Amino acid sequence: MRAAATSLLAVFALAACGKGAEQNNATAPARTNAPVTAAGQGGVTPMAQRVAVLGILNKRNGIVQNVTLHPGQSVRWKDVIVRLRACETTAPWEEEKLTGAFVQVDVQRPDKSWGRVFSGWLYKESPSLNVVEHPVYDVWPKSCAMTYPAGTPPPKAPASSSNLSSARKSAGESAAPAAPSANAVEAPSTPPPSAADKNAT
Repeated sequence: MRAAATSLLAVFALAACGKGAEQNNATAPARTNAPVTAAGQGGVTPMAQRVAVLGILNKRNGIVQNVTLHPGQSVRWKDVIVRLRACETTAPWEEEKLTGAFVQVDVQRPDKSWGRVFSGWLYKESPSLNVVEHPVYDVWPKSCAMTYPAGTPPPKAPASSSNLSSARKSAGESAAPAAPSANAVEAPSTPPPSAADKNAT
């Protein structure tokens, strides 16, 4: 009898352990190995895969050279080297549209040494924010090819202002002013005489 009771307790203990393990597995967070897509984190184009078009102007002869670069690439045109470090465009759902490029410009000096004349962000829509201050060369971004994931729709335009209230009218209030009834007493147009005027007469 004791042996049967002991074996029965052992079976219940094993069953309880099994249920506890199932509960622990059910409450443990599931590990998901999300695949890394070619579009990068969140669907944004990785920096190395973006493509920027830059314009380089020679102010002496007015010739403009358009160059296409990936971030990390550079191009030499005569005695100027332009390096693209990064480029970015604002997301399609943003109100302000900007196309920017982080550019470094090196120019060869008369002694054949190279000197950096600019390093920073340049903006297509706002060229006056940052400019390449050099007597011969100017550089500006023309485009940056990249993609974003589908964003939230833009906010709706605010409703036009109006003097009319959008609140519901109460039962006793009508939209148009009520016409005076036949029994209504009209207020006199002249004020009643004051006590001083009565005493004067």
